[in-house]
Amino acid sequence: MTGGRFDFDDGGSYCGGWEDGKAHGHGICTGPKGQGEYSGSWAHGFEVVGVYTWPSGNTYQGYWTQGKRHGLGVETKGRWCYRGEWTHGFKGRYGLRQSLSSPARYEGTWSNGLQDGYGVETYGDGELHMRGLKLMQQMGPLKLHARNQTLQGELPGNCHQPSASQD
Repeated sequence: MTGGRFDFDDGGSYCGGWEDGKAHGHGICTGPKGQGEYSGSWAHGFEVVGVYTWPSGNTYQGYWTQGKRHGLGVETKGRWCYRGEWTHGFKGRYGLRQSLSSPARYEGTWSNGLQDGYGVETYGDGELHMRGLKLMQQMGPLKLHARNQTLQGELPGNCHQPSASQD
């Protein structure tokens, strides 16, 4: 394995480890005109585990497969944070999406990047709603009148408070 820097025609660059002409090992890839950056491990030209920062300041820290978020990861996007599983680039199977500025959150199952309704949702006012069985979905959400209830089974990772300039 060797190391070095490569400047792309569009203005982006890669600096780090190389093997057989592809990014391999640890490296940093910056997009055109410094927009966006991935820093982390690479294997044969693809991201493995690291942090991607978009020009907006949104971030994803976690695992990748074949250029897509896949495995466990934490995405901070504006005033929201998602911690959980990713499948082929989408929020997948199980995760927690929470507001960084209110009690609003959803912890449960996901399908193709969308909440599929099997979980617990807390609205911005702190009111809890449980969804589970298909029959319960047909009847609508069950309202639980308990506030600030702690859910069991926390996921790894942290959601960081965004700066005031993010939406």
